[in-house]
Amino acid sequence: MFKHTWNMFAGLLLGTSVMAYEIPDMPVPVSNNAVTAVSGEDGLALYSFTGLLSGKSWQHVTNRSWWLPAGADQWQELPPVPGDMGRLAAVAVTAGQTVWVFGGYTVAEDHSEVSTPETFRVDPGSRPVYQRMADMPVPVDDAAALVYQDRYIYLISGWHDVGNVNLVQIYDTETNRWQQGTPWPGEPVFGHAGAIDDRNLLVCGGVKIEYQQAGGRDFVLTDDCWQGIISSSDIRRIGWRRAESMPVTGRYRAAAAALADGSVMFVGGSDNPYNYDGIGYNEAASEPLKSVISFDFSDGQWRCHPPVDTPSMDHRGLLVLSDGSTLRLGGMLAGQQVTNKVLRQAISEPGGCNP
Repeated sequence: MFKHTWNMFAGLLLGTSVMAYEIPDMPVPVSNNAVTAVSGEDGLALYSFTGLLSGKSWQHVTNRSWWLPAGADQWQELPPVPGDMGRLAAVAVTAGQTVWVFGGYTVAEDHSEVSTPETFRVDPGSRPVYQRMADMPVPVDDAAALVYQDRYIYLISGWHDVGNVNLVQIYDTETNRWQQGTPWPGEPVFGHAGAIDDRNLLVCGGVKIEYQQAGGRDFVLTDDCWQGIISSSDIRRIGWRRAESMPVTGRYRAAAAALADGSVMFVGGSDNPYNYDGIGYNEAASEPLKSVISFDFSDGQWRCHPPVDTPSMDHRGLLVLSDGSTLRLGGMLAGQQVTNKVLRQAISEPGGCNP
């Protein structure tokens, strides 16, 4: 059986170029898309890979992809991500001035789902192409992806075909090899989010599995957070410890990124875990959260920020610009509406969080 019908889920700090001009909306509405950006001499280029189109059925899972070249006034369509089917819950990151796209899952007409193993390298340029690299040892989707030393990419927990895994899979972009890191210490999750600042990791939220005595299982939102420190002598070793739980509520498919001040910001997401069409596993329609929170590594405390102007959910990453604003590319708005909006929001000063 598969997670989305059985009743029984990264961020990037862009500290160089500031996009002072108005960023155009994407060509078509798309949600659950893998997003990243690359800073170059000409400015900042944005990328969006795969996801869910506005029809929100299995037929609208896509492998279409787009990029916005630095300084351009309109998006350009890239070649589709290779494969016979579209995919959801893939992740994209930038390391070594190169874009990397990992995994996701496909949805067939009978609604069966399969986690995909591919790793693709996408070299930026006037006509980016996909180069297939070493496959993930264990294919995962809805995983958190964090980049360390602009070289190592950590895929943390996530879903593999029939259940969550506690793996930390580390990809070396220079040697094209995978290693296993210290396992995820909490209950395995999907749809979680997190970020990295230097050697400090923070990963929060997502959905865990609770098994029923009758043999079924439920998908349950968690507000658990785990902080990790990567060993300075061995990139495979992570010292994990439980961090303070997310304030107010957990989040599913939030957008997260590290900020320049050494904190991690979480924007949007939903407090009602859902199928890919935005309808919850509890059969209630899911809605996006408007709240914005951040975790400060220096004191281990949460801060709450003013809410976003336009709430959104179903994200696979948050982009942070050096002018003090965030970008959410696509996603779902209120009423489970798939959007083509590029949502830009200034980062406001935080305050304390009420219980």
